[in-house]
Amino acid sequence: MSNTIRRRIFGDSSSGPLRAPSPSPAIRNRDGEHITLVPTAKLKKLTKGRSKRRQWLVFGLGGLFGLILAAFFAQQHDVINLEGLMDINLVSLLDAIPAGIVNDAKDITRHERETVNYDSFSVGLHLQNQGVKARHPVIMIPGVISTGLESWGTEEISRQYFRKRLWGSWSMMRALVLDKASWKRHIMLDKVTGMDPPGIKLRAAQGFDAADFFITGYWIWSKILENLATLGYDPTNAFTAAYDWRLSCEKLELRDQYFTRLKAHIELAKKTSGEKVVLVSHSMGSQVLFYFLHWVEAEGYGDGGPKWVDDFVDSWINISGSLLGALKGYPAVLSGEMKDTAQLNAFALYGLEKFLAKHERVEIFRAMPGASSMLPIGGNAVWGNKTFAPDDHNNQTMSYGTFINFKESNSTQSPANLTVDESHAYLMEHSDTWYRDQVRNTYSYGVAHSKAEVERNAKDPKRWMNPLETRLPLSPNLKIYCFYGVGKPTERSYWYREDRDPLSHTNVTIDTSLTSEDIDHGVIMGEGDGTVPLMSNGYMCTKGWRITRYNPAGVSIKVYEMPHEPDRFAPRGGPNTGDHVDILGRASLNDLILRVAGGKGNHIEENYVTNIREYSEKVKIYEDQ
Repeated sequence: MSNTIRRRIFGDSSSGPLRAPSPSPAIRNRDGEHITLVPTAKLKKLTKGRSKRRQWLVFGLGGLFGLILAAFFAQQHDVINLEGLMDINLVSLLDAIPAGIVNDAKDITRHERETVNYDSFSVGLHLQNQGVKARHPVIMIPGVISTGLESWGTEEISRQYFRKRLWGSWSMMRALVLDKASWKRHIMLDKVTGMDPPGIKLRAAQGFDAADFFITGYWIWSKILENLATLGYDPTNAFTAAYDWRLSCEKLELRDQYFTRLKAHIELAKKTSGEKVVLVSHSMGSQVLFYFLHWVEAEGYGDGGPKWVDDFVDSWINISGSLLGALKGYPAVLSGEMKDTAQLNAFALYGLEKFLAKHERVEIFRAMPGASSMLPIGGNAVWGNKTFAPDDHNNQTMSYGTFINFKESNSTQSPANLTVDESHAYLMEHSDTWYRDQVRNTYSYGVAHSKAEVERNAKDPKRWMNPLETRLPLSPNLKIYCFYGVGKPTERSYWYREDRDPLSHTNVTIDTSLTSEDIDHGVIMGEGDGTVPLMSNGYMCTKGWRITRYNPAGVSIKVYEMPHEPDRFAPRGGPNTGDHVDILGRASLNDLILRVAGGKGNHIEENYVTNIREYSEKVKIYEDQ
């Protein structure tokens, strides 16, 4: 049956005889190909008709998917028996779909394949023809979504999942849908220790398989790996340093010896190749790597000494690094929400709440200490006060500086509008003791305004992930490249209200009733890459690391912004996307990475598309007086 469905939707790719073409005028182009003349009026009519059919296709298939999804949600509450779906004859179902929709599905799928599956190797082959080849060993540090987590527990509750991924695979989806309680128990860390719960053992998958695909068909690092291979990279000179992103950095070293292993691998890579390494990090991986740069040199930790980074690291490629956090991380731990949930329609939201309620999502997010590293860093100095924010626009009706806004301010649950600093205090006040202690003992989100503070912080591990409280290594030969996407609306601030639902366990919720020119279902959008706001992606690279106390050795910094220019037919945006995750498949990003790895990074010129330099000058952080 599966073969029949595949032929019906995607066409038969077998090598059988082709049908004879219809007679056509004997007109050929310069390549000898037949050309059929079509009147302009007819062409416009055909195009218009195809557009309408595609709209019906999206509507029809979307409705079908919605019904199936609703059935999955309802199964959790004994509304629908999913076993009944097994009796559905999908071939007969396709017979009921109009032939025009099926044909359009084939056309869209074919175009989608051509757009998404552009020749990933072409970037590397082009540079290979220019004489670029593998030079520096490459070590990649992925972000949150990039690293799969697999179960190694042998207790009875875990045996069915042994060596199966409970994050980053279809096994995760199956476990989440069919055994939610067990999945939650596995994915959440112990609330007090921040380590494995008793009887549970999840570990980061290792090797290139850990980060090349999230789930089958959803690539992450695979296109970068393909292009690196064209220059001569393989497992002997390229390595993925996957990690359990749920853990705080301190516990990551304590449980997995992650930083000890990373240090050893970098040293081995230089010893075997004779070249210093290039470190490539993405998203939260940039924060983890920044922590490592402190840990590796610190006495009593990595014990590498003040020259270690300069001796072993040639360059750091920082891709879409959330160096100052991601604002969407705040509503995730406050109320289990973000833009993606706020924009759901009533039916979908009902299904989501019945399946995984807000208070459950809050509990999961808070029980992953690593996720709290994404809370905004820099406070009001970076993100603004009640009347002003550095990235405000002239035509805004209200400043981004009020991060959490309440339409009705009449109780402790819904006080006056809050800045980032006040929002952090509000989160701590309305959190359980275990979460409050976990955050306060693990992270610091402030600003060091003097050289003396920065030097003191070099001995305090809980500040090592904050680039506004610590400095770059004393490595004058190190080069940092900041590559990130821009031009995709990104969460910047929120409207909240008290959650008066008697069945809800959260105190407040995003006010999804508010929608206007500047507000989308309670979410105010700003500039960024769709996940990380522009100020987090760009401030440190554009201005912060040009302040002497944060970069006393004068490490070279280059910024290259890439505008979000997605292909309308490509669900992942195609080769010119600037999306936070999909940018890893962007052709120009792959080109830049390969040039740095091949020792040609000095030829890269900076590229600014946004007003980040202007915004950065308005941030209230200055040189020492």
